[in-house]
Amino acid sequence: MNYLHKTFRQKPFRVFAFVFGIIFALVLGCQTSAQITKSTEILWDTYGIPHIYGKDTRSAFQAFGWAQMQSHGNLLLRLYGQARGRAAEYWGEKYLDSDRWVLTAGIPERASSWYNAQNPTFRNYLDAFAAGINAYAKEHGELIDDEVEVVLPVKPEDVLAHLNRVLHFTFIVNPQDISGVAKQESKAGSNGWAIAPEHSASGKAMLLANPHLPWSDLFLWYEAQLSTPDIDAYGATLVGVPVLAIAFNDNLGWTHTVNIYDGWDTYSLKLVDNGYRFDGKVRPFETTTVSLKVKQKDGTLSEQPLVVKRSVHGPVVTQKDGFALALRVAGLDRPGVLEQWWDMARSQNLNQFQSVLKRLQLPMFTVMYADKDGHIMHLFNGDVPIRSQGDFKYWEGIIPGDTSKTLWTKIHPYQDLPRVIDPESGWLQNTNDPPWTTTYPTAIKADNYPAYMAPTGLIFPKDFRTERSIRMLSSDDKISFDEMVEYKHSTRMELADRILDDLIPASRKQGGELARRAADVLEAWDRQANADSKGAVLFAFWAKQMNLDDKSFSKPWSEDSPRTTPDGLADPKGAVATLEAVAGKVEKAYGKLDIAWGDVFRVHVGNKDLPANGGDGSLGIFRVLNFAPGAEGRFQAVAGDSFVAAIEFSQPVKAMALIGYGNATQSGSPHTEDQLQMFANKQLRPVWRDRQDILAHLEERKAF
Repeated sequence: MNYLHKTFRQKPFRVFAFVFGIIFALVLGCQTSAQITKSTEILWDTYGIPHIYGKDTRSAFQAFGWAQMQSHGNLLLRLYGQARGRAAEYWGEKYLDSDRWVLTAGIPERASSWYNAQNPTFRNYLDAFAAGINAYAKEHGELIDDEVEVVLPVKPEDVLAHLNRVLHFTFIVNPQDISGVAKQESKAGSNGWAIAPEHSASGKAMLLANPHLPWSDLFLWYEAQLSTPDIDAYGATLVGVPVLAIAFNDNLGWTHTVNIYDGWDTYSLKLVDNGYRFDGKVRPFETTTVSLKVKQKDGTLSEQPLVVKRSVHGPVVTQKDGFALALRVAGLDRPGVLEQWWDMARSQNLNQFQSVLKRLQLPMFTVMYADKDGHIMHLFNGDVPIRSQGDFKYWEGIIPGDTSKTLWTKIHPYQDLPRVIDPESGWLQNTNDPPWTTTYPTAIKADNYPAYMAPTGLIFPKDFRTERSIRMLSSDDKISFDEMVEYKHSTRMELADRILDDLIPASRKQGGELARRAADVLEAWDRQANADSKGAVLFAFWAKQMNLDDKSFSKPWSEDSPRTTPDGLADPKGAVATLEAVAGKVEKAYGKLDIAWGDVFRVHVGNKDLPANGGDGSLGIFRVLNFAPGAEGRFQAVAGDSFVAAIEFSQPVKAMALIGYGNATQSGSPHTEDQLQMFANKQLRPVWRDRQDILAHLEERKAF
């Protein structure tokens, strides 16, 4: 008789209790930290991250509205006021252009129709989010700036108006892009990696989330955890958005990058009488006149009319000299963005996740995905119009609007979009490059897709960051979690590796004394943009002055050698002359040629001003920071690395994250600058998802 059988016969109750205890422990171990709770609470950790435990989903949405107000109340209300198209009425003439854009785009009316079109259950969640915002404002009115209180009470339609303004009329098309000439390159960017188990040192899939956005206004990220009996997700969203936009749970996760996606067009209309010519006939505009109210300095309101004209293409955004430009934006008839994001975070495996993606409610953004089962995926996501003709470049220009042949009305279904799952390489990357370079060897072939889907060839100078990304991934067969974090913070300039072996000898041979000293500085430089890197300032200023394009290289980009071209200098003499001129300016401005990068480029939030590391992606830097001129020849970071998360799908999930500018903007909050030193030190902080860990780092508890 074996021991267990004998013991069970002798002490059945004790054994039963022992076995039951094991089963109970296993059940608890298999649960996520989304626990059934009788109340709803927010546990704020020491970095100002809200961990929301909702007794049900509606309660969690309401608590999330409360949390966003506590962290970003003034900003949130100002953004919602702008999304109403009433910002000039609230805060004066400087918001007049914003109101014109919002009202011309039809955002407030669309928000109402979107609200009515919501799934009734999800509409209830939006009601709860707005109720949480209003409840916080009622209880803590003294913490809200007087000038933004006019936006209260917030309605759920405001949430949808804000979403529409952010996604469709900022990310897809920005008012600054309506130039009447051509589309401008987006200033928003991102890095994203998905690493399969066979390429990972731990044998577990990993995900890197690394959006690059401006450090202000509607682009600010908000980090949070949402837990209910139905979900346990951790990630970040843009302020004012009630669901997580980049997230992970115990089983899977995703990040987004801004894809080179064309979801809007401007059509040139020939004006005839009071209408426009279309298919050989004259059609009248649909015309609406709205009253724009503008707050004056004395507090009174003035009014001015805004005439909004619409053609079959969309609203007219420019009209002069017998022609008009009409704007057409994809996805405006798809109101389910928020519910799709919510259900992505609730998904437990790749099949469920793809079923949610197939709704195509999210109008743009590449999706980079990884899960605990070892799957990785790249999806060129978006509401891509089905166009009858032309390539990507054609649709970047002004489109003839006098014929229905150019008027798209349908969107490509999910199966038409560029996508790859579990590629041979064992890794996927995207740095805002077209989907053809998401892995190497190429897994998604451009020839299999319409020419207007995405551009082909070198996207200069963006691709130097892409090539740096590919170099790091492909050069390491087994990437550990710590190595992924280290690679994420790489400031090495891929452009310098392509150019310096030509520029340095040419400067010594063809240049004068100043050029030779500059060459010495560049040769001693570590080719990085770390705070103490000496030579990076000189090289970056030279590259900017050169205004490099593909013709600047002796070896132009080649499809046969996409990872090593372009390379070399096509005009060494001109390059040396530019270096000499730039060196003179650097020496005059800073007193020496080898000034450290961090002495010139700074990160500044609140009362902290620290040396920066990282720089413009066009230099081939993976750690992206974009700077604006500051005082005394210095530059301050205004965009770039924002929310960063590194995730390994081990059991339990291992994760680290950071928001360099902090998780709050409210005056007096300790979390407006508390992560900046870690940012400057190239560090991430641990993500606390387990309740016990959160309680060990608890700053504040709010129960509802």
